[in-house]
Amino acid sequence: MSGGSRVLMDHNMEIGVTPAQVKKLPKHMRDAQISTERTHLISDPARKPRQRYVQKDGKCNVHHGNVQETYRYLSDLFTTLVDLRWRLSLFIFTLVYIVNWLFFGFLWWLIALIRGDLVHGDEDDWTPCVENLNSFVSAFLFSIETETTIGYGYRVITEKCPEGIILLLVQAILGSIVNAMMVGCMFVKISQPKNRAETLMFSHKAVISVRDNKMCLMFRVGDLRNSHIVEASIRAKLIRSQQTKEGEFIPLNQTDINIGFDTGDDRLFLVSPLIISHEINEKSPFWEMTLAQMEKEEFEIVVILEGMVEATGMTCQARSSYLDTEVLWGYRFTPVLSLEKGFYEVDYNNFHEIYETNTPTCSAKELAAKLREGPLLPQLTLFSPEPKMHTFDTLDSMSEGDPLSPDEEKEERDSGGDKGETNGSAAALEDLPLADGLPD
Repeated sequence: MSGGSRVLMDHNMEIGVTPAQVKKLPKHMRDAQISTERTHLISDPARKPRQRYVQKDGKCNVHHGNVQETYRYLSDLFTTLVDLRWRLSLFIFTLVYIVNWLFFGFLWWLIALIRGDLVHGDEDDWTPCVENLNSFVSAFLFSIETETTIGYGYRVITEKCPEGIILLLVQAILGSIVNAMMVGCMFVKISQPKNRAETLMFSHKAVISVRDNKMCLMFRVGDLRNSHIVEASIRAKLIRSQQTKEGEFIPLNQTDINIGFDTGDDRLFLVSPLIISHEINEKSPFWEMTLAQMEKEEFEIVVILEGMVEATGMTCQARSSYLDTEVLWGYRFTPVLSLEKGFYEVDYNNFHEIYETNTPTCSAKELAAKLREGPLLPQLTLFSPEPKMHTFDTLDSMSEGDPLSPDEEKEERDSGGDKGETNGSAAALEDLPLADGLPD
């Protein structure tokens, strides 16, 4: 017995916790294996999947515990009832009506008992408060008929009962209040636009690639319904822990990601799927982040799409998130829109599809500095190995053009090159590293 306790004490001393402290720890901390710096030095375990702050379906993975001031929920009783689950809402809905009917049925039975209607109700010269009310069951049925205004005509209140008339008025008023509250709760719960968000889609992955010589973070959104989201707007948050210069640790700090707030691009006309782009500039949290650094970072991007449902006019919100492992460097989204005979068709089979593209592995800051050293010619494509082929008639007519005047030809010869040559700045960009596995 003493040997077993000594072994347990030695084990507790090894992990730095006394036996008395073990009992005070929460259950999830007692069951979890405590890791130390020593164990990390001995073996570096595989990287485990991180816990999401917001699930892919938009549910927030946050639970409120140790709430002491629970009375605050009762101060906003209507919202509390609306937020309950359906089975609890239906149970409370049924319970409120049954308790209300039983309460007033008891009062009608009590009046009949005090007046003696239960004893003398069968006498011909006796005028009861409520005719044909001779038991508690009949009083309960009369309470239901009164509150629901069924009015079968068998049980009727008489004018010789002033206390019954007063009770009738009270039950009618309170019954209307109960009906308004409970029916209102059910109506709001039924008409909530939460299910409308089920037809709003977000791409499974977010991508980073170059657009117009600028590094951009992109993801795709779409709406499956023909009824549109009115005044749709989108915003994004970067969720990651950080430490301030003073040493304060801020868990799950939220940082705004600009996806067009200053230019109005965050306002969406969501008729067909759209690619939402965040330009990685000086104000972006990814400004100095390279591909190697992003692979080591731990963060989560939460995207929020809001708008009004066209059919009901109620505000709808859809949410999703992207972990650091779901942000792919050097990819673009496959187009989903095609022109058919008389209409545009969206192929949702390619909604989540992406393809690789040549993208430098340096940070957006380094890329911008390289571009400032030597600006590109307008007709050059930065990372395309082959020139794009245009088939539009308007472009063909523009390529033919008018012949140059003699002065223009002289200026062209003096410039020292034709239109197909590149300048030194474009050649300097060959030194930029490209994403691994991509063609040079």
